[in-house]
Amino acid sequence: MTLAPYACDPAKSRGRRYPQPPAPTRTDYQRDRDRIVHSTAFRRLVYKTQVFLNHEGDLFRTRLTHSLEVAQLGRSVARTLGLNEDLVEAIALAHDLGHTPFGHAGQDTLNACMADFGGFEHNLQSLRVVDHLEERYPEFDGLNLTFETREGILKHCSRQHAEQLERAEPNGVAQRFLARTQPSLEAQLCNLADEISYNAHDIDDGVRSGLITLEQLHDVPLFDDFRQQTLAEFPQLQDKGQGRRLLYESIRRMLSAQVYDVINATQAALQAAAPADADAVRQLPPIIQFSAPMREKSQALKRFLLQKLYRHPQVLQTIGQAQQVVRDLFERYLTQPNNMPESHHRRLATAKAAEPQPEHALPRIVADYIAGMTDRFALREHERLTGLRLLD
Repeated sequence: MTLAPYACDPAKSRGRRYPQPPAPTRTDYQRDRDRIVHSTAFRRLVYKTQVFLNHEGDLFRTRLTHSLEVAQLGRSVARTLGLNEDLVEAIALAHDLGHTPFGHAGQDTLNACMADFGGFEHNLQSLRVVDHLEERYPEFDGLNLTFETREGILKHCSRQHAEQLERAEPNGVAQRFLARTQPSLEAQLCNLADEISYNAHDIDDGVRSGLITLEQLHDVPLFDDFRQQTLAEFPQLQDKGQGRRLLYESIRRMLSAQVYDVINATQAALQAAAPADADAVRQLPPIIQFSAPMREKSQALKRFLLQKLYRHPQVLQTIGQAQQVVRDLFERYLTQPNNMPESHHRRLATAKAAEPQPEHALPRIVADYIAGMTDRFALREHERLTGLRLLD
C-alpha cells in the first residue's frame, strides 16, 4: 500500500496510552482493527438498530451492518486518495461502539437521564468503550488503541467534555476541539462515509418497510436523477414486481456518484492546499468534502428522510416506547443498583475515586450498563424489572 505524504503512517503514529512492542506481522492500525473486531462491544452491534428496532424485521440495517458499509465506502475512497485504508477501517468499525439500544431515541433519552450527571454523548461513549470499558487485557482497561484511531472515533465532543478529557490526557484526542483544528484525513473520510452510508440505507430500509414509497422519492433529486437514468437504460424495470431491482440499482448509482464526487472534490482541495504531511492537514479547514452541488442534494435528501421517515407516526410510536424502556431502566438501576451485575458494583469504588464529582459515579456506571445493551436485552431487562412487555 503506497501512502500519500498527507496520509497517516503507522510508523509515525503518536502511539498507545500504554506502550506495547509492535506486532511482528501487522501494522499498529491493523492491530487496532483486529482488537475492535474481537471486542465484546463490536459483537453487540448486530442487535443494535438504526431507525427500525431489532424486533421489526431481520433485513433492516443494524449498527453492525452500518459499520461494515461505512468501512467499505471508506476503504474505496481511501485507496484512490492514497490514505491509510487500515486506519479508515478501524475508525469505521469502532465509530458506533458507544451507541445505545434503540438508535438515536435511546441516546437522546439517556442523555436526558444524565442531564444532572454530565450528560451522555455517543461519540464520547465510543471512546469510553475502547479506553476503559472493554475488559480483555491483564495490563490495562480498554483496547489500548493508537492515538489516530481514538481521534477518529471521537467525531464530536462538547467543550465541557473536551476540557475534562484534556485534563486527563494533556494534548490528547480532545485537544483539537479546544484548539479548533482538524483530525486526520482518514477520520474526516469516515465522517463523510458515515453520512453517505446511512442516507442510502435509510432509503432502502424505508421503502422496504413501506413507510416511504418510490413515488415520494421522485421529489428527491439525489435519488430521482438515478431512478430516471436507470429506467432509461432498463425500461423493463417499470413493470410491476421490478420495484426492488429499480430501487437497488438507483441506490447503487447514487452511492457511486457520491463516492466519485468526494474523490474529485477532495483531490481539488488537496491540490489547492498542498499539505506536506499528516500534521499539516490538522491546521487546514476540512479537506474531505462533497462538491457544493452534491452537498446541497445530500442535505435535501436528509430533510426528506427527517420529514417522511424519522418522523413517520409508526416510527414515533416505537420511539416513544423505546424511550420509556430506557427511562425506566435508568431509574430502576439508579435506585436499586443491585439489579445490575456484580461486575458493575465492583467498579463503583474505583469510579468514585476517578470522578471529579463522586456523586456522578453511580449514574455513569448505570449509563455505561444501559448503553452497552442490545435492543432485545434491554426489552427483556425492562420486562424483568417492571413486568411490562413493550414493543412486541
